[in-house]
Amino acid sequence: METQKKETFNDIIKGDTPVLVDFSAEWCGPCKMMGPILKEFAEHMGDRVRVLKIDVDQSPAAASTYRIQGVPTLILFRKGQVVWRQSGVIEARQLEYVVNQLETNHV
Repeated sequence: METQKKETFNDIIKGDTPVLVDFSAEWCGPCKMMGPILKEFAEHMGDRVRVLKIDVDQSPAAASTYRIQGVPTLILFRKGQVVWRQSGVIEARQLEYVVNQLETNHV
């Protein structure tokens, strides 16, 4: 019987598919607003992008590594590299635009 290897955060962000990471916190009002926006974005984009949510209180090392100063902070990774980053609430169509630009420019 073959056991499924659990993907690590580094495995996921180094993949060929762009990964949008939402650094957030339970107590953060704007983070709660991002939930439905990210859900809509993920549904619309399908398998063109992966969306991860990281709670900065539960993963302080990840928050420290990427110098998260405020939440929500969104970071887009491609092949392990940070290609876009923004703090605050952002609309789904703005996120789509960023990913489309990334695919067009092959950053």
